[in-house]
Amino acid sequence: MVEKACKKCKRITTGKKCPVCGSQELTQHWRGLVIIIDPDKSEIAKELNIEIPGEYALKVR
Repeated sequence: MVEKACKKCKRITTGKKCPVCGSQELTQHWRGLVIIIDPDKSEIAKELNIEIPGEYALKVR
């Protein structure tokens, strides 16, 4: 399965739509990976406006 990133929230998925925001605007063109386990305690999650745990791309084209 090909991993794709959501163009809206940057969540990484192998599905046909984003599990976080429901968008179908996905792309294979992304770089960098951050895994957020506890968004409430993560400074990175706060900087990236991530509220749900999971894998996210750092840059999406």
